[in-house]
Amino acid sequence: MTDSNGLILVAGAGGFIGGHLAATLRQQGHRVRAVDIKPLRDWYQVVPDIEAEQRDLSKLEDCQAAVSDVSAVFNLAADMGGMGFIETHKAECMLSVLINTHLLLASRQAGVQGFFFSSSACVYNADKQSDPNVTALKESDAYPALPEDGYGWEKLFSERMCRHFLEDYGLRTRVARYHNVYGPNGTFSGGREKAPAAMCRKIAEAVLSGDHEIEIWGDGEQTRSFMFVDDCVEGTLRVMNGDNAAPVNVGSSELVSINQMVDIIEEIAGIKVRRNYKSDAPLGVRGRNSDNSMILDLYGWEPSTRLADGLELTYKWIFDEMTKTN
Repeated sequence: MTDSNGLILVAGAGGFIGGHLAATLRQQGHRVRAVDIKPLRDWYQVVPDIEAEQRDLSKLEDCQAAVSDVSAVFNLAADMGGMGFIETHKAECMLSVLINTHLLLASRQAGVQGFFFSSSACVYNADKQSDPNVTALKESDAYPALPEDGYGWEKLFSERMCRHFLEDYGLRTRVARYHNVYGPNGTFSGGREKAPAAMCRKIAEAVLSGDHEIEIWGDGEQTRSFMFVDDCVEGTLRVMNGDNAAPVNVGSSELVSINQMVDIIEEIAGIKVRRNYKSDAPLGVRGRNSDNSMILDLYGWEPSTRLADGLELTYKWIFDEMTKTN
């Protein structure tokens, strides 16, 4: 799928995961076209020696230009953020369906050989995620459908569209369901950041200000698994190059509570903080974890970066970024 001769499109390359994916593909010797709606000055990473373009991929004509002469497409473009964003911007999240729709149409027209769609664990039935001691979610747990309102519905619909473009038109589609990706070179403030980056930022602020007090949404006992971005990129490439057309989990199986994650970051930062719990904040589901049976069976691999190791790298990067501007 990703041979060294073909041009590869990374849609959403100005974002967090897309930037890491574009950098990895270039390091592997691939020719890369990187596209994002943001101006280049706002990209998290601008990778040297690639084609970098600003385009609005919700428009068919921009998608047609983006896929010209391309052999493979990685679609990571979406209007999204952490729980605070997706619970208050449901219509905006749903409109990302235009990106995948138009990229699929343009890819079919252009004879693209392979198409990857980045889905999300937000597609899973909420009734199966009501307990912090959640049973790890298998791919079949997406049905009967009761995904995260807005963002999750868009992802689930786009998964189905990929399936039908494969069945009806022969476009080779692949789908990965990401579980809570974190790492350096991403957003850590402004309202779109996810929990690991938010907690790293808050504790870094406590270190810099001397006010060792932070706010935590909910009671801190809600659980998640968090996947380091390097594992996400590795899993993405394995899924794209594999023979499995059904959606597959790409996520860590290391389940922790938010309080436990804060414990880890405190140890990295060398401080203890007072925790103020905000009970009326957006929380999402009570517990979510990735069942990795399918990815292990298909590829003999699963994300393996320990949360403590990934958070150490993430905290250091965020702390360094914050001290640059202070």
